[in-house]
Amino acid sequence: MSTLAGRTLVMSGGSRGIGRAIALRAARDGANVVLLAKTSEPHPRLPGTVHTAAAEIERAGGAALAVVGDVRADDDVQRAVDAAVERFGGIDIVVNNASALDLRPTRDVPMKSYDLMQDVNARGTFLLSKLAIPHLERSDRAHILTLSPPLDLRPRWAGGYLAYTMAKYGMSLVTLGLAEELREAGIAANSLWPRTTIATAAIANLLGGDAATERARVPAIVADAAHAVLVRDSRCTGNFFLDEQVLAEEGVTDLDHYRAGDGRRPLEADLFLEPLEESR
Repeated sequence: MSTLAGRTLVMSGGSRGIGRAIALRAARDGANVVLLAKTSEPHPRLPGTVHTAAAEIERAGGAALAVVGDVRADDDVQRAVDAAVERFGGIDIVVNNASALDLRPTRDVPMKSYDLMQDVNARGTFLLSKLAIPHLERSDRAHILTLSPPLDLRPRWAGGYLAYTMAKYGMSLVTLGLAEELREAGIAANSLWPRTTIATAAIANLLGGDAATERARVPAIVADAAHAVLVRDSRCTGNFFLDEQVLAEEGVTDLDHYRAGDGRRPLEADLFLEPLEESR
């Protein structure tokens, strides 16, 4: 299968950034996209709401359903799953995209921030995946795709930002566990992570502004890689993919058009990955 036409995708988040890009890529195939996101009103520093994203999906050729809710709330997640089944007849794909970020060292992280990251990242991924399983079992090509990094237990990452590493690795453990648990059910579970930083609001607002954006790629590279994974057979499971790796497998090796900057600044490796050997 090379298209997501007619497939139903449920995503946490998706109002902006990488999630929005993945949703729009699926929409260009004619997919049905259900977005569970909190942003119903414009944010002063973050453009886009769940409603504007849904409108963009419709304009791109897909069918959209905006569900205003919080991935931390059991009832909201259940409501999104139920709405997807009622509107589109089932669920083929889950994309665990919602994530919270705080890179402060342990002594400086408020427990409120720690709890937020655990609840959104690890618990939210577990919850949405769990509630979708009965419906994914009825799909002939079911996928759970989680935007989380490869598991690397060298001390460097936990030592640098322990709270965030625990939360993101919790997402990756969902992939590891569900790939094995759901293998016989024919449900694929994979993770996808960018090789480089991606030009999103988080990069601009939290990790260095314009200078950081100049060293990043655009969200479309992750969207194209996600699409390539989601059209594969469900026997492709248990992988921790990098976007570059997936695109190379598809024969795409010229990545210059994915640069956010003008190419004069070297690209920067994303968190949890070794530095790039050379700028590409």
